Order: sequence, then structure tokens, then C-alpha cells
Amino acid sequence: MDAAVLDRRTRMHAECIPPDLVDDLLDLGHVGVVRAEALAEDGDWFCARAWARLLAGRGELEEALEVLAPYVGTGWWTAAAEAARLLDAGGRGEEAISLVRPFTRDGEPPALHDLALLLARNGRGEEAYALLLPHVADWSLAEALVEVGVGLGRGEEVAALLTARIAPGCPCPRCGSPECGRPYPEPFNAVNLLASVREAQGRPDEAVEVLRTYGSTPVNSRDPLAELLERHGRIDELRAYAAVEGQQVAAGHLAELLEARGDVSGAVEVYRLEAEHDRCHASAELAQLLARHGRGAEAVEVVRGLDSAEDWVVDLLCRLFAAEGRAEEGLAHLDALKARRGKEEWELFRLRGPLLAACGRLDEAVEEARAHPEGGSPYAVASVAGLLADAGRPEEGVALLDVDRPEHRRILGPLLVRLGRVEEAVALLRTPRPAAPRPTPVGYSDCPPF
Repeated sequence: MDAAVLDRRTRMHAECIPPDLVDDLLDLGHVGVVRAEALAEDGDWFCARAWARLLAGRGELEEALEVLAPYVGTGWWTAAAEAARLLDAGGRGEEAISLVRPFTRDGEPPALHDLALLLARNGRGEEAYALLLPHVADWSLAEALVEVGVGLGRGEEVAALLTARIAPGCPCPRCGSPECGRPYPEPFNAVNLLASVREAQGRPDEAVEVLRTYGSTPVNSRDPLAELLERHGRIDELRAYAAVEGQQVAAGHLAELLEARGDVSGAVEVYRLEAEHDRCHASAELAQLLARHGRGAEAVEVVRGLDSAEDWVVDLLCRLFAAEGRAEEGLAHLDALKARRGKEEWELFRLRGPLLAACGRLDEAVEEARAHPEGGSPYAVASVAGLLADAGRPEEGVALLDVDRPEHRRILGPLLVRLGRVEEAVALLRTPRPAAPRPTPVGYSDCPPF
């Protein structure tokens, strides 16, 4: 095994069995296949991780660690982190610390982060705090510093450190000048973390003030101020915050909260108001809300009213038509778009297949796809294969796909498993990709193409 190869395969989901398919294999009873791939000389990481977790869940921790040992032995951090997690969960925290510590020598944030939290969980919080203190500029290590510092009762010290990172006139962390405007602090989540310190100290009013004063930074479509107001039941303040133009994320939080409380009408009204500022996305969220609550006909009209040819909008509309049993109307909508635009790129044409299948016209869908100008492309063939598989004809889908195309293997693997051809699927997914040809060297030229 080689750490670089393991890392590449894991990141790219190449030459390996993807984690979702590993789960499927276990669910279908193919435990022996997963075990064999985990223990193979050139082992499959996702199989090894799943098999080790299964063993640890049975109380067989030593056996789980033996599975991971060859992977950890390559010096690959991902494997070491998984082994440390199992050790810690099994009550062997000191061994987990010893395993992780060597990976921190180069100052890698993931290793420092995990080591600090391991130390804190095992009664060595002051050591963890000292380890993290020099790294407050790193967003993930700053998060860990907040967790450790608050747990030690040193929230004020952490708050002071974070305040210094966002204070007016503070030198820019990039250029060193206090006059550059500093549009972004380092760490980028300093304001959010300062608010979390105040909230953890039981001072939610101050947490709200921090986020209002400095401006919260939404992360992954989650707004810290909106979530804080929601957690503390400050619904009126959340409503006022969401009503401000440009606060689409906060409006989404408010609608989610109202829906969870059973106030669907209130959630609908939030999205209707937000659509005045952000017509497409708010309308799409509104349509999906309506569909979830049995109001699919209204949802269709909301999306149809956008009169948009953007593929994601048309995709949503076609799915709503299909869910309402109105696939023919979906096809008519696509026909109208094609007539208006004079063409139909694959991004929109691909939506015809599921609608035709819903109308009982699967063979017609396949023929039309093959006749499309892009019908021979790898992505079009993969789409048709998926359509056949969804319609209960996986054998025909398999026949369409090319085992030599890496992008087809990802679809072929699950189809073969569905057909009971598990060994064939595993062999295909684990086959190394053909090496890309080296580019032909060219001499210097000052004329295009450069």
C-alpha cells in the first residue's frame, strides 16, 4: 500500500468501491466481499473502514485495529485518524493520543485539531489549550480552541483573542497594513466563534450583539445569527432579521422553523415575501414546501410562473409534473421551450426521458436519446442507462455502458450488484485507470495558441 495512492483513490473515488456501495454490499449480506477487499494486499480503504467499524461495533476492537494497521502503517493521516477515533471510542484515549501525535510534527491543522480534542476529552485540557493557542488564525483550530477554552472556564481569554482579530484598526493579516480595509478577518469565522463563546457562557444577548455589530458569516447556507435567535426562541427578532433585503439565508431559517412548528401558512408567507427580492430561489423553495405538504398543483404554478429556461428550474418543474401524475404536461412544457428557443441542449433534453417513462413510453425515450446530437456522448449514454435501470431493465443499462470509461464504471458497479454480479462489479471498480498520455512537448511560440 502507498499513502499517496490511497489518498488519491479516496478523494477521487477512483479504483475503489465507493462508500455508499460498500454500505449496500453490507446491507445485501455480502460481508465476505467487503472483508476480502479490506484485507487484500492492495486493500480498498472504504471497505476497510466499514469492516473495522462493524468489528468495533461488535466489541472486537483489537480485530478492527488489525484491519486498519496496514493502512496506518503507510503514514496516511486519514487511516490514523480513523484508528484513533476507534481507540478513543473504545476507552483507550491515551493510545489514540500516541497514535495521532506524530502527525502533528509538521503542523498539519487536521492532526493538531484531532490531537487537541483527544487531549481535552482525556483530562488534559490545559495541554490541549497550549497546543492550540498559537494557531488562532486557522479557522478549524480556532473552533477547537473555543471548545477547549470554554470547557476549561477560559472563555474570557478566548474571547479576547478573537476580539483582537476583528477589532477596527487591526493590521491586515495578509499585507500587514491597518489601512487596507481588512474585508475579512483571520480566521474568517472569528465573529461567529466570539458569539459562540458568549452563548456558551450563558450570555445570549451579548452573542446576538456581537453578530449584529460585526456581521455574521453564513457557512454552508447556515446563518449563525438566525440559528442563535432560533435556538433561544426569539421568533420576533428572527422574523425582523429575515425581512431585511438580502437576508435570504435567514428567511430560509425562519421558514424551516415555522414549518417544523406546523405553521405551514407562515412558512409559505415567508417565501412569498422573500420572492420579491430573490424571485427564482425563493420561489423554488416555496414550491418544494408546498409539494411536501400535498399542495403539488400550487407548487407547479409557482415554478411555471417563473417562465424560466434555466435547466435547474425546468428540472424542478418537470419533477413536480411527474409527482402530480402530469407527465404529459411536462413534455408539452419542454416542447414549448424548444419551439421558443429553436433548439434543445442535452441539459434540457435529458428531462424528457423520465417524463416519457412515466407515460409508459420508455422505448421512445431511449430512441430519442440515441437520436439526439449528443446522444453518443458518455454522459448521455450514462443517463439512458440510468433511465433503463430505474425502469426495471438494468441488463439493458449495463449493455450500453463501456467498462473502459471511468465515468461509466461508477454507474456500472451498482447495476452489476443489483443483478447479483458482485464479483464482476468489485473487479471493475478496483481496476486501475489507464494512465493519461503525457502531453507532447512543444517549442516556445509567441503566436496563438500559446
